[in-house]
Amino acid sequence: MDIDFLLIRKMKQGDDDAFDTFVRKYYDDILRYCGYHCSDAEYAEDLTQETFANFFAKLSDYRHKGKTKNYLYTIAGNLCKNYYKQKKPLSIDEEQLSEMESSSDNPEEKVTDKIMLEWALEQLPDEFRQVIDLYYFQEIKLTEIAGVLGIGLPLVKYRLKQARNRLQSLLRKEGAVNEPG
Repeated sequence: MDIDFLLIRKMKQGDDDAFDTFVRKYYDDILRYCGYHCSDAEYAEDLTQETFANFFAKLSDYRHKGKTKNYLYTIAGNLCKNYYKQKKPLSIDEEQLSEMESSSDNPEEKVTDKIMLEWALEQLPDEFRQVIDLYYFQEIKLTEIAGVLGIGLPLVKYRLKQARNRLQSLLRKEGAVNEPG
């Protein structure tokens, strides 16, 4: 039997240990997802906690269909969309900056590359940015992305291809990517 099914059943019965186990199982993945979508680490933690709070608030209505993690990603994705609507300015904190400087022979180039990539990602429509995030940064398989987003696999592949093309075009236009030669 599915572990999530058992955990959810126990949570619906009020088992505190089941709640703890469930959160420990998914917390890091959801935090990583939220952390990618907002540069403020504290806000990412808030979004993660809010994701679980929303899940638990609707727990009595939840019907387990085998992909609880996908459902959590959906909740987190909606919360992150709200974050984007607030139009927070792009920021790189000092820790990230010093990490980049120490890991490269040319730190200015590394910082510029990161800024250009973040800028290009922000230029993409939400549906393309989501697919890029889930595929490259969360390392989720295409079939799972289809489940998380509630769309078909062909549409996921289309969005991924279009997102790559747009990113390449944007970066090439800004001079951040060399022309293929």
